[in-house]
Amino acid sequence: MADYERFRLLLEEERQLKLALLPALRADIAAANSARQGANVDDEHDPEGATIAFELSQASALLNQSSAGLDQVEAALARIAAGTYGSCAVCGRPIAEGRLEARPWTPYCIDHAAAGRS
Repeated sequence: MADYERFRLLLEEERQLKLALLPALRADIAAANSARQGANVDDEHDPEGATIAFELSQASALLNQSSAGLDQVEAALARIAAGTYGSCAVCGRPIAEGRLEARPWTPYCIDHAAAGRS
């Protein structure tokens, strides 16, 4: 039996980290958009344009990834509150504690994670 209180604390810590990161990423996107306004929009031929486009793309991808990660963490915290944490969402079997150590937000056992899930 896993120590779910320990996992709850880990998930709360991860949640706080992601909540702190999201405004910084949004600020990066706003700054890149602002820089883009004054730059030549022909990224292909403008050496600065490619850098701005890359920074905007990278910040957007990180924002999407962090938002999705926050959703996963919050879903795991909801499973703890509901008493379903640690059981695979597909087969209902217990998720190995080692897997929960590596990915405390996962709703899947290793067998079902291999099918392309987290």
